[in-house]
Amino acid sequence: MIQIPDSLNGKDFDYLFDRIEDDRISDGSRSVYLISFLIKARTEENWEELSNAYKNYVHYAPDQLKLVYADSMVWAAKKSNIDEVIGSAYLSKGISYYRQKRLKEAMDIYLVADHYVKKTNDPYLIHKTKYQIGQIKFYLGYYKEATALFKECIGYFKHTNVRAYLNSLHALGSCYKMVGNHGLCTTINRTGIEEGIRTGNIDMEPNFIFCEGVNQCMIHNYTLGVEKIQSSLPAIRANKDFSNEMVGYFYLGKAYWGLNDKEKAVAYFKKVDAMYLKRDYMRPDLRVAYEFLITYYKDKKMIKTQLYYVEKLLEIDKKLHLTYTYLQGKIRKEYDTQQLVEEQKDLRSSLDVRKHNDQIFLSIISIMCIVIVYGIIKYFKNKKEARKKYEELVQKIEVADKAKVYKGDESDFSISKDAEEAVLHSLKKFEKSKKYLEKDLNLTKLAVYCNTNTKYLSLIIFRHKNKKFNGYINCLKVDNIAQRIRNEKVLQNYTHDALAEEAGFSSTRRFVKAFVSCTEITPKYFIEELKKDDSAL
Repeated sequence: MIQIPDSLNGKDFDYLFDRIEDDRISDGSRSVYLISFLIKARTEENWEELSNAYKNYVHYAPDQLKLVYADSMVWAAKKSNIDEVIGSAYLSKGISYYRQKRLKEAMDIYLVADHYVKKTNDPYLIHKTKYQIGQIKFYLGYYKEATALFKECIGYFKHTNVRAYLNSLHALGSCYKMVGNHGLCTTINRTGIEEGIRTGNIDMEPNFIFCEGVNQCMIHNYTLGVEKIQSSLPAIRANKDFSNEMVGYFYLGKAYWGLNDKEKAVAYFKKVDAMYLKRDYMRPDLRVAYEFLITYYKDKKMIKTQLYYVEKLLEIDKKLHLTYTYLQGKIRKEYDTQQLVEEQKDLRSSLDVRKHNDQIFLSIISIMCIVIVYGIIKYFKNKKEARKKYEELVQKIEVADKAKVYKGDESDFSISKDAEEAVLHSLKKFEKSKKYLEKDLNLTKLAVYCNTNTKYLSLIIFRHKNKKFNGYINCLKVDNIAQRIRNEKVLQNYTHDALAEEAGFSSTRRFVKAFVSCTEITPKYFIEELKKDDSAL
């Protein structure tokens, strides 16, 4: 029976997850952390973390095993009976199908995920779902609708998740490219590269260069297009992005055809065909490769080869029609209609009760106008609310600078009043001495420090701090770093990576997530507002 190594006994899930995501470790070491995470979750019957354990395997397992682990991930998520966990699991399973370009299965799973995600107030999951639905709309050629979804995602992810923000930018640039807004596409690609450098996340740079290469080919700047596609293709292949690899071969073929080097062009169009045979996947706009091949062999009077590609194109068109019809039906009847029904409910509930029965059916024009106005109001409301949250955080820091006063809850509790007061006193000393910055701090260590047991300590923290242990520690770290950022101007020029280390977080992702969770604004926004206020003095 496999057991957790002695060196990892007592380590919490955050510790194990950070090691799993550490790019510096070997695959062998990662497998030890993966199985330890899984065993710990299973032993503790922690269904949420067990779902996360299988999600880790979905990410790192070979392609042929990803969907097996995805099924286990959904099973564990359902056992948790938590909508956020179930919705997230289904979404991850859908993404696994999508990456294999099994679009019908992906769409079915996305709709289930959307059902659960809508029950939550989790903006990250809501926008992640919108991003994936946007990808399906892009495939179907609904570029304007996809554009609207990707813009929403950019607005949210820009302040919360760097990689998701860059992914959304890339998707938006691809939409502009396909509708002929080539100048906007170039601007987005340039912005994506600059933002990647600014945030220290350059993994997406080849994708933006690739997108710009395709964009240049589409406006007949073939030499520049070929150069950019060729330079970025190795990274595309390394990421196992076979869909974009096919796109690259197709546009290299179109470029060489435009440069009148038809032999080279045909070689690349044949690469598109080879990938279709291997993957059984074709994007609607890539089918034109077969029209070029048919034309080429017709001119060469090679009737047998010409017939081969004619029959291949007929086969592809039939498959595309079936896939397109299925996805179109799903996205129109089940997703878009549901969105309209929800908008209709919201609009009806806002009407005067006396007029409710007289105004059941609203015209499409009225709905569009209301949605546009709502978007404008929401934009200014969000800016106002973000500023309010910033002012609340600054006020909190000012109060802390003057005096750190702790007020306990006077209501009844399940342990004696004296014991409770003793623990609260210890917590006050713990906070004042900033012991929450110690590495490998866990609930057990804090319970020893407070001279109590973990159960009582958890209850007291939840009762008096209104948070679970991890949330309590994270918010102490966030309050501390926020206070330092305000008082130590040099920190305002630190990167998120550096701030995460200063704050005592094991990763930048956890730091940003904790900062947003505790303050409802991003560290970037907080620093920008501080600088504005300082310059106004």
